[in-house]
Amino acid sequence: MDIDIGLWAAIGFMFAAYAVVGNDALQTLGTFINSNRRLPWWALFLFAATVLIVVFAYGYISSGGDPSYGRLSNVKKYPIFEPQWYHALPPLMLLFLTRLGIPVSTTFMVLAIFATMGGMQSMLTKSLIGYGLAFLTGGVVYAILAPTIERWFLKTADQQHAPFWVLLQWITTGYLWAVWLMQDFANIFIFLPRGVDAAGAPALNPAEASVAVAGIVLLLAYTFWNQGGPVQRILKSKTNVTDIRSATIIDFTYASLLFYFKELNDIPMSTTWVFLGLIAGREFAIATIDNIRSPQATAKIVLSDATKALIGLVISVAMGVGLPVLAEVLATQASSVLG
Repeated sequence: MDIDIGLWAAIGFMFAAYAVVGNDALQTLGTFINSNRRLPWWALFLFAATVLIVVFAYGYISSGGDPSYGRLSNVKKYPIFEPQWYHALPPLMLLFLTRLGIPVSTTFMVLAIFATMGGMQSMLTKSLIGYGLAFLTGGVVYAILAPTIERWFLKTADQQHAPFWVLLQWITTGYLWAVWLMQDFANIFIFLPRGVDAAGAPALNPAEASVAVAGIVLLLAYTFWNQGGPVQRILKSKTNVTDIRSATIIDFTYASLLFYFKELNDIPMSTTWVFLGLIAGREFAIATIDNIRSPQATAKIVLSDATKALIGLVISVAMGVGLPVLAEVLATQASSVLG
């Protein structure tokens, strides 16, 4: 039986899809975009779109119509639970913050309003652990690589790189993009039906699923055409991220961290925090090479990124807690007036 997707569910989905793709281009495809500027944007887009479609199709089929890969198993399923107007406001706020270049956690911004206090605490705990582990990993890995490999990368940045590095980066980007989508599809498909209905058919039928994916792909095309958007400025401020060899190492390390947390449990987490932790640890380690940047300057950059992420968290929690209360108050007042 077909399910009539509600207006606010459709609006929330589109807001979330654009906000997630636009905001998280920084952490998943940012190094890929930066280090392949010689290629036309549509070639990079076609590669990313192919991976996205394959990952969605696999999740949709293998998880019984649930493209979120089971990460929303504790959330009531629409249409039993139908999103309201206030559920669409957090992704709209995410769109606004993205335009300002703030690396907001889409997980907290979109899912907080759907989560219980216990669920929100679990997401926060896992995300903090993710930031800490990523920071340590970035620091240790680049403490080893900085005096040797990264120094060589910096000295040979203007030289022609071997085709091997191009192939390796595209493979690594595909790995990262796929693992990230398995984590963050939950932030988009929270608004749509998941799983199967009472008759055993997919709650989101194949036609609806195709339309949903087509919408995400179009938004992804705009992101590539726009070269990642304002959030890319954060990545461009980091050391040597446009070198395809450095980008490959960053992407592989980040993807491996996400894969670890994906296998750890099904609790959603902030992939943005994991990325910022990795980049922060990397910056502290790599700044020691030939006095590229002072520890104070590095700390200032890292603190700036962390502060922006914290601002996003505060806004997310405030909206997640406050909007349902506001909606209840407005509904009560409307009932009093009509009564």
